Amino acid sequence: MKYYAVKKGRKTGIFTTWPDAEKQVKGYSGAQFKSFKTRGEADDYLGGTVANVEKVFVPSKKQIKADRRKAEKKAHEKSNREIIVYTDGGSRNHGNVKDGHVKASDKAAWAFLIKDGHQKHSRSGGEFGATNNRMEIMALLEALKYLKSHNMQNEQIDVVMDSRYVLNAIQKKWLRGWRRRGWKKADGSKLQNKQLWQQIDANLREFPRIQYFWTKGHADDKGNVYVDHLLNKRMDKMAKKSPQSAETPQPAHHKPAEKPQRIEDKPKISQTKTSQPKLAPRTSHSVSDIEKSLRQLGLFDDDKD
Repeated sequence: MKYYAVKKGRKTGIFTTWPDAEKQVKGYSGAQFKSFKTRGEADDYLGGTVANVEKVFVPSKKQIKADRRKAEKKAHEKSNREIIVYTDGGSRNHGNVKDGHVKASDKAAWAFLIKDGHQKHSRSGGEFGATNNRMEIMALLEALKYLKSHNMQNEQIDVVMDSRYVLNAIQKKWLRGWRRRGWKKADGSKLQNKQLWQQIDANLREFPRIQYFWTKGHADDKGNVYVDHLLNKRMDKMAKKSPQSAETPQPAHHKPAEKPQRIEDKPKISQTKTSQPKLAPRTSHSVSDIEKSLRQLGLFDDDKD
């Protein structure tokens, strides 16, 4: 390892790479600098105690290129990360067919995947009654928010998506035109998903190193296939949770049904009790018959006297 001592230059001191030392002496009038094999020799040179340790160092072009490549590689590894973002949106709605309209019960979802070196981050969400385009915008917006929350906005970011609509809005400057016209289309008509586009516009201002790539949907791009699977999985879960209103009323319907049954049982018990008084007429009738028979036998003749 070599040590580059700059005694007179833009900045004096000891440097461990030639590109760093070169910045201090190149083009500087009267620059004084030397290279040394040990740190101690470099310190002595700067202290004025070393004389003629070696000739003024003039590195070869090969050495300069090698040191520069080494410094650039080190800087790249330290400050740059390869971040790839996949976004996708979709829906299962009636608006996807000719003359169709989106219904409030139609399911829609978005998803994103962020690959940061060997790490992966993914997220998805859904709502009812939304269009494909809305979900495509949501996917990008949520990805941007995630990147910002994890301090990745200043890194080099590649966004891959299959939505021409979202890509054209950004790459063909539609977004800029909408903003200039007060968030209206070129013909003055209403801009759909205006609030989402406003958020996209505000967030993109904080990403100085972002670029976009289109990929064919449902093809062989693994990242795109993954986010498509993720959003469909989200819609599957929405489908299972949707009939909640049918489950909730059941207890209320069952309880009233039991009460009428109990009310109907009570009259049966009361009828059994009221049937007992019918025995009284039968008893009086049998007594008179017995008395008549006794009179015929002459047992009541004393009553005539």
